[in-house]
This record gives sequence, C-alpha cells and structure tokens, in this order.
Amino acid sequence: MGAIKAEHYRKDIDGLRAIAVLSVIIFHMGFLPGGYLGVDIFFAISGYLITKIVYNEALEDRFSIVNFYMRRTRRIIPLVLFTTFIALVTGIFVMLPDDLENLSQSVIATNLFANNILLLKTSGDYWDIFNDYKPLMHTWSLGVEEQFYLVYPLIFLLFTGKRKKWILPLLIILTCISLFLFLTATNTSARFYLIQYRFFELALGGLGAIFFRDRVIDNRYKAGFLFIILAVFLFGVYLPPVPKLLLVVVSSVGLLLPGNTSDGFINAFLENKYMVWIGKISFSLYMWHQIVLAYSRYFVVEGITLVNGSLLFVIILTLSVLSYHFIEQPFRDKVRVSSRLLLSMSAVVLLLTSVSSLFIFMRAGIVRDVPELGLYASNTSAAVQTHVHQAYNSRIYDLDKQFTDNKKIKVMVIGNSYARDWSNILLESKYGQDLEICYTYDMRKCKTINDRLAKADVIFFTEMRIDTFRSLTHRYNIDTTKVWIVGNKNFGANNGIFYNRRGDNNYCAQRVNIRQLALKINEDFKAQWGNRYIDLIGMVIDGKGKVPVFTDSCKFISQDTRHLTRAGAIYYARLLDNSRSFTLAGRQSRALSVNTR
Repeated sequence: MGAIKAEHYRKDIDGLRAIAVLSVIIFHMGFLPGGYLGVDIFFAISGYLITKIVYNEALEDRFSIVNFYMRRTRRIIPLVLFTTFIALVTGIFVMLPDDLENLSQSVIATNLFANNILLLKTSGDYWDIFNDYKPLMHTWSLGVEEQFYLVYPLIFLLFTGKRKKWILPLLIILTCISLFLFLTATNTSARFYLIQYRFFELALGGLGAIFFRDRVIDNRYKAGFLFIILAVFLFGVYLPPVPKLLLVVVSSVGLLLPGNTSDGFINAFLENKYMVWIGKISFSLYMWHQIVLAYSRYFVVEGITLVNGSLLFVIILTLSVLSYHFIEQPFRDKVRVSSRLLLSMSAVVLLLTSVSSLFIFMRAGIVRDVPELGLYASNTSAAVQTHVHQAYNSRIYDLDKQFTDNKKIKVMVIGNSYARDWSNILLESKYGQDLEICYTYDMRKCKTINDRLAKADVIFFTEMRIDTFRSLTHRYNIDTTKVWIVGNKNFGANNGIFYNRRGDNNYCAQRVNIRQLALKINEDFKAQWGNRYIDLIGMVIDGKGKVPVFTDSCKFISQDTRHLTRAGAIYYARLLDNSRSFTLAGRQSRALSVNTR
C-alpha cells in the first residue's frame, strides 16, 4: 500500500463499465449465462463514485443534498424518460393488449423508479422467458439505484460537523445488515429485486472509496480480480448464485481501487480506447439494449442468433452513440441546459408518458380492435376493461363445490390453471351440458375432498407425476380406474411476432415450434402414464414439431401462449367431440370420449 496525492478521471473505470454493459447485453441476447452479473458491477461502480464525491464534500462541510439530486437528475432522468417514451410509442403500434397493458405498468413504475417492485409483484422470476419480451424489464436496476440514492445522501446530510466521525461506522453497520439479509433470505425473487438485499453491493463500493482515499493497491491484485470476474462470467454456470454474486461484487470493488502503476495487463485491457469509449456510452447502451432486443423478438425475429444478434448490436450501438451526444452530454452541461429547463422538460415528458400509460392501463391495453382475441376498442363495456381471458379461465373457481346433480356425469378436476383450461374444454364440448364439474386447486385445502373423490365418475389431474399420485392414492383412497392425467400445452413464447404479420396471405395458418422444455415435460408425462394420459400437444402438433397459432376462424388459441382463450377452448372441444379413442361412462349411461393421442 502507498499514498496517492490526487485522482482525476480514470479510464479503467470506464473500461470496467464496458465489461459490465457488454456482459449484460450478451446475456440478454441469450449467449452468456453469467452476464446478468454485469448489473452488480454497475452497483459497485455507482457506490464507489458517488461516495467518493459526497464523502469528500461531507468532510469539507460543503455537501448539498440539492446539488446531489440535481447531479443525479442530469445524469439519469433525460435519457430514461426519452427511451421510456420511445418504448411506449413503439408498443402502442405493435403490441397486443396484454403486453401493452404490462408495458404501461412498467412505464409508470420506471418513471417512479419502482420497476424492481413491479417485476417482483408481477413476474418474480427474472429468468422467465417471457421477460425477454418486456422492453423495460432492465429498468429494475435503476429502481434499486434510485432507492439507494433516496437513503444514502441522508447519512451525509444528517452526520455533519462533529458527527462526521459516525459516517463510516454507520455505513459499515448498514452494509453488514444488508449482507446478512442477503445471505439469509429465503425468497430468492425478493433477494434479487429489493434494495435491502442489494444495498451492500453499492455500499461496498462506497467503503472502498473511503478506505482507499489516500492509498493504492498493487495492479497484480487487480489483475487477479479481473480474472475472477471474467471466469465467473464464462464458467459461473457451475457455481451457486450467491457465491457468484459475491465474487463479482468484491472483485469489482477491488478493480475500482486506485492502482500503483499505469503499466501492465490490467491497464492495457481496461484503458484501451475501445473499452473506454464503450464505457463512456455504457448508460445509453444499457438503456437501449433491452428495448431493441425485446421489440426485435416481438415483431422481427423469432430467435436471436449470432448473425442477427450482431446486426442488433450495431443498431443498439448506433442509437447509443446518438443518445449519448444529443441527450446525455447536452443535459449534463449546465451551460447548454439550465436547471429550470431540465426540470421543466423532464416534468412534461414524465407527465405525458405517465398519463398516457395510465389511460392505456385503464383500457386494459385495448387501443385498437383485435378481432383475433375478440377485443374491440369501441366496446366500452366493463368486460373490455377487465382481463377477459383470465376471467374466462378463473370462472372455474366457481365450480369448487360439492356434487349435487345425480342426473349428470360427475367430473372431478384437480390442479392449476391448466386444469381450469381443461374444465373449459369439457364445458365447451358437446358433452358439457351432461357434465357436473367439480374443481379444486389444492386437495389439502378442500375439506370435502374425500366425499368428492368418492362420488366422482371421472377424476382429472393436471401434470401429476406418478410417484406423487401414488402417495395421494394412499392418503385419499383414490379409485385409480377413474383417473386421467391432462397434459400441458404450449404455443411458442409470444404472440406478438405472429400478430405483426397481419398483412401476410398465410396469416391465419401460421404455426410455431413448441418450446423444448414444454415438449420434454409432455414426453416425460406421456411415458409415465401411457394410455391414461391426455396428450393435448399430440392433438395439434404436426410432423415438423409445430402447432397452430390460430383456430380455423382465425382466433388466437392462447392469449399468452400457455392458457386458452374461449376460442381456444372451443377449438380443443371440437377436437374432443370428433375423437373416439376411448369412452368414460357415467352413472346415467352417458359417455364422454377423450382423445389421448
């Protein structure tokens, strides 16, 4: 260790930013499993640089919270508002109602720097394939950072004068509390999205800035830190999530510390002109990349490959260069853009996007007629303003009751939303009026489950593993001769790309490859259950492994590629009506035929 007199602009930090943003972009393209940890590098960098400024200001009794927030506003707000505006306008033209409604929520949440909270509540799993189609999914990290900025400067504001000596101990205590919460959290989604679990990452960068105000670290150690980060990105798939994150954060802080030489590998790698240039435009790259990738997946390409991914990166790079020079740079300059103009323009765009998004949300995303989903913008009835397809699936909850009609075939359906889809198929079939369906989501919470199982003529389970079923049979004394297993279904990853081909001659005849995971699950259950398995995928899949997107009347079979619209349920019901694979006899000599192939 040694002394350092002064530190000005550091190219290596921009080089580290380049590593962070490139890893995130490549990850979101689908090619670098550990690349999402680039966000954690950004957290460490933010904590380091912010603390470096405000701690020195606090020591010199010149810290101003107004100046702090104005600097943050100039640095972040203009680009965020502009890219959010572009995302919203694009979505209005190309998105289906459900997706547009979700986008409108994200716009409002992003404007309030709370998209991390929204994503936790609405999707939870950051790695869900459906997040790939959300243009503003990546702004969750801005939510974490801005929530950090709400709390962090208060420490430096309150602890002034003689109380300055408590700043460092307090930061250490808060960092330890956050790290403890992170290490002991049982809700992995909350641990990923919420500030209390992420605070320590930014704070560690801050502590590094404080402890190394007047000291340096040997570049040989920094080279080791860089090697660890690159190794985790490339081979981190073999490590658990928590150790990976900690390795990246600690190594990032190590790289942020001032070095004792300007020579060597570490400087050659991080300070070369290309890495520094990418680092300078990294914020623009970060803000644009998910918007471009999400919309490309939504209405341009069905999958990102090395070839089209390279082209998309060029587009991202071009947009980023333009926004860096025409938005970021001008708005950071107090001479070119006054504080009054900055705040006025920001307020106008914030209000415009928020009010527009609120209107879209209140319209359930229905801004144009979508006959393929049976939704029409001119229909102002209450049904249009609610989630009609979710309501159609959820209506089956009303069937969670005892059997009462001895004149009908008693059908017990047990399971999740796929079970409710199957119930709708049965009700839409020609046998529907002859059936009394009793539904339950959770057998353990149904107080009359034994009575229902005993009275049922037919029992349907969805996605039930045979070993789980054996334990249930023993517990509830289930008559296995009455039991059938209903399979899963899948219609791709998103309907957007099919909807945006409306001008094609073969629009209504479009077919899509089933997601491999869904196909694997289907084959697994089919192997377990044999002829007791109702293969919904097998009913519609062709020799090329594709399934239809639309019914014969050009209606979407599924609104979210997993659950059925009413048109989709009717479509399957007609397949059921025409099948004669086997017959389930009811007590009143009625019959229900079901296709298992």
